[in-house]
Amino acid sequence: MKKTLIASAIAAATISGTALAQESNLPTVYGNIQYAITHTNVDGAGSVVDHFDNGTTLGVSHDHEIAPGITGFLKLELEGIGADDKANSNGIDSLDEAYIGVKGDSFGQVWVGSDDSMYESAIDEIYNFYEVGSNIGGNYETGEGDLVQYLSPSFGGLTVGAAVQVNGDNTTGGKSYPYQLAAMYKVDALELAFAMDSNDGTTEYSGNGPDINNENTYGLRASFNLDDLRLTASYETRKDVADVLGLMGVYTLGANQFALSYQLRDNDVSGDKDDTIALQALHNLSDNMYVYVEGYLSNADNAAEYTLEGNSGDERSIAAVGAVYYF
Repeated sequence: MKKTLIASAIAAATISGTALAQESNLPTVYGNIQYAITHTNVDGAGSVVDHFDNGTTLGVSHDHEIAPGITGFLKLELEGIGADDKANSNGIDSLDEAYIGVKGDSFGQVWVGSDDSMYESAIDEIYNFYEVGSNIGGNYETGEGDLVQYLSPSFGGLTVGAAVQVNGDNTTGGKSYPYQLAAMYKVDALELAFAMDSNDGTTEYSGNGPDINNENTYGLRASFNLDDLRLTASYETRKDVADVLGLMGVYTLGANQFALSYQLRDNDVSGDKDDTIALQALHNLSDNMYVYVEGYLSNADNAAEYTLEGNSGDERSIAAVGAVYYF
């Protein structure tokens, strides 16, 4: 699952006897279980059916008042549970998010740790929207770990942000300090965002493999809300890597959500293009559970773009159904 859905309840404790009440300061515990079934077909390479855990997580969050107008906060979210397969699951075995920070109305917020990066939050809406997810992701390299991030308060609808990844000497490839800058403007139904990623790190996105290159990524996003319809367009470019264009519309009708998007990637190295059309129909069964159907159709100039069971082809289709229970 690319997006995070959290619905939490805060517990309170009282002490009676002398008519004195003590306010509790307990953390919020939240989580979800996600299942999905996909049927994947690659033209000329056959098809497979798969049932899998699509991102089950368990987390805890907390905040408290440090001083009037200043709040400290924490979040820890764990994943890798493998809720679909008891025989092969080792329980929680990986980290999704973990950070601490402080925020205030006058200065914004500063936080340190592993979280969605400033560029990802500002630009990468279309890729992160779907449950199973498109094959065309963001055109940037700085990952979600070792980040120090800042987001300003709103100045008449304008917010600015910055992030730096502190990679020490023990990082694969040596120390580096890739950074991101972003500006977001929101007025009435219109949202505009611009961001850049220096891509100065030595490893791939949230991984230990080598990075592609250190050319900057520049991204633009515009979104417009028309009552129950949200329209989004984005464009990303990175020299000697690729240009990525995305268009998406999301319509909400009561407990139902319908989405349609198109993404196009133009590879600077090979000169090949590939695109993906994605559709989603999602129904909220309750405040804590939803089901969905998604479809993806991808085409590529490269005849061996998509692989399946040792074979390859230039056209791939994915049909997915899934369910999520969250609290």
